[in-house]
Amino acid sequence: MRTTLTLDDDLLKELQEAARNSGKSLKEVVNETLRHGLSTGASPSRRVPRFRVHPQPCGFRAGIDVTKLNQLVDELEIDRAGSLVIRGKR
Repeated sequence: MRTTLTLDDDLLKELQEAARNSGKSLKEVVNETLRHGLSTGASPSRRVPRFRVHPQPCGFRAGIDVTKLNQLVDELEIDRAGSLVIRGKR
């Protein structure tokens, strides 16, 4: 029986490659592939649900003083710069 199918380009390329590799005609490969798909009862893959990110409250814990954190960062930078000067690296 003759019919017309519209195939996606990537699918056609795969079928043509399978036909070349097996030494069969495109018609034979398409028929075998359809028979196999129908016999296994495989349903088209379902869409995976979208991944959702739920916002969470951010910030520092209660009792943490941000200004002290900034002072600590400044002190660490000064210590690092001092150790580089002592080693002779600039």
